[in-house]
Amino acid sequence: METLSNLESFIRSAEAGSFSAAARRLGLTPTAISRNVAMLERNLGVRLFQRTTRKLSLTEAGEQLLESMGGSLDVLQAALAQVGAVSKGPSGLLKISTPTGLGLTYLMPMLPALRERYPNLRVEWHLENRQVDIVAEGFDVTVGGGVGRGDGLVAVPLAPAHLVAVAGPAYLAGRAPPRTPAELAALDGIVVRGSNQGRVRHWAMRNAAGEETVVELRESLIVNDAIGVREAAELGLGVALLVMPDALPGLSAGTLVRLLPDWWADAGKISLFYSTRSLMPAKSRAFIDFLKEEFARHRYDEQFRGFVP
Repeated sequence: METLSNLESFIRSAEAGSFSAAARRLGLTPTAISRNVAMLERNLGVRLFQRTTRKLSLTEAGEQLLESMGGSLDVLQAALAQVGAVSKGPSGLLKISTPTGLGLTYLMPMLPALRERYPNLRVEWHLENRQVDIVAEGFDVTVGGGVGRGDGLVAVPLAPAHLVAVAGPAYLAGRAPPRTPAELAALDGIVVRGSNQGRVRHWAMRNAAGEETVVELRESLIVNDAIGVREAAELGLGVALLVMPDALPGLSAGTLVRLLPDWWADAGKISLFYSTRSLMPAKSRAFIDFLKEEFARHRYDEQFRGFVP
């Protein structure tokens, strides 16, 4: 009987089109993936891939094997994980991606409780402010904003993603505070250029009365990271729009001051994302349930709002 590791290496290599991409997804080295595939080919007595220095493509035999297996490997892996969870609880490597600020300030402090509850679970945590490709990059779950995540993903809403206008006390000294969102345009703006779109995004601010207006901050300073925007605002370099999770530490410490407290911008939801599967691995289900519990316990759904209901 063929080993699961050999079959998994074959399927992931076929899906990704390279041994290197499959290795990143499975947490192995390209050499290990190549060795597993070679062993499968040797055991079957056929060549499954045509290999060149730049391209990896399936042979006719490889296409036939892939088609005959269908999605059965994911089902088998999930079933094995569920059976294993009965005896020792969720285990294995859980690969997660979260934005830097949200991850460091709110999610990373949850790790001791997660480890205590699931001692056999190992975590590989990627702190990065970009939208990752969950399937191609081998992530089990990601946490972040919900815009443009693509098809084939399930989103579990956790809290609102509201942005508020902030500035450091040093910048506001001697200045009259803005009374309307339009007056923000006259101040020095600190903006973020996203790594995915490569452009500066302008937001529409709203209030409880239902009024809405687009805010175009003057691009006095452009940063590629939301935490960098916060640091620049705390240094007194201008006005910034920050999501509430990033703004709250500075607002609580007094290093940031909220402007226009009746106005906020709605960026959707902070959600947990995972790839749709017929059976979910026990490790993913355990983390999803744990994170939902922790968000409810800390009442982040309320704390991250840009307004008071």
